Amino acid sequence: MDTEGNPAAQQQGFTTGDILWALGIWSAIISLSPVIVFYMLMIA
Repeated sequence: MDTEGNPAAQQQGFTTGDILWALGIWSAIISLSPVIVFYMLMIA
């Protein structure tokens, strides 16, 4: 793999991209959860 001079990219664990993806997904879930709950309550 080409790390472009960044040895930290080869280490085990989360990369910056993984953290950004996780934050984006969780922020989307958290922001949509009240909408989903309201929608479920209106249907039920």
